[in-house]
Amino acid sequence: MAERLPILKTYKLYVGGQFPRSESGQTFPVLDADGDLLANAARASRKDLRDAVRAARAAQDPWAARTAYNRGQILYRVAEMLEGRRSQFVAELRAVGVERRAAGRQVERAIDQWVWYAGWADKFSQVTGAANPVAGPYFNFTVPEPTGVVGVVAGPDDAGLAALTNRIAPVIVSGNTAVVVVIGPCSTGAVSLTEVLATSDLPGGVVNLLTTDGHDLLPWLFEHRDVNAVDLSLAGGVAAEVVAAASTNLKRVVRHQPAAVGPDVITAFCEMKTVWHPVGR
Repeated sequence: MAERLPILKTYKLYVGGQFPRSESGQTFPVLDADGDLLANAARASRKDLRDAVRAARAAQDPWAARTAYNRGQILYRVAEMLEGRRSQFVAELRAVGVERRAAGRQVERAIDQWVWYAGWADKFSQVTGAANPVAGPYFNFTVPEPTGVVGVVAGPDDAGLAALTNRIAPVIVSGNTAVVVVIGPCSTGAVSLTEVLATSDLPGGVVNLLTTDGHDLLPWLFEHRDVNAVDLSLAGGVAAEVVAAASTNLKRVVRHQPAAVGPDVITAFCEMKTVWHPVGR
């Protein structure tokens, strides 16, 4: 029997709950630790970015309208799905040069982070909100609300599975939606994560993923007027003039330490709303 040829996978984009090819039809190679071809990944175009933002915007209001408890349940379901595919993610990390034990720890950390943020879903507003003392017959409350559509940029050297989870989960747990731009060889694990999201209970459009091998999408992401914030915690170096384009609609630009966790990471993508209510009404 002739030796069997391996079937190389072409990793697609993830937009609106679907896995389309890039509008441009272009791909780029993803290499393994030995420099051999591991897979092909779609090279997203400007139109793909527009489609992803449109899908994220359409999904944002319904997602934010769900109860915090329900959003927590869905994030926990993502952790369950990851747990069931642990060996696949370890193998993918091993293929790009991560040592076996480190790969196992990274997958376990990603699973734990989904569970951890699921637990914060119905608690962070009580921790970060406030009942404010005022002079007069009023109640005065400050509560966090989602900011809208958040862009997440992951560079070629920083976007391991755990790090990417640590950027996506705090964005969506409060009711935001995400457009994730992944640059370079981390594309395989990122797309596999979206396959988990697609088979969990997460509604289509809440997380959208674009892969590319350069920074060509970033100017359009920062200039897009329907993107409300951008997380650059995993982006590495981004040209100052590109970041300055966020001023077109006063986007919030956030840089956390990649391993940072906590309710303040969630509220970095929230707006604080203050409500006055007359006493006795």
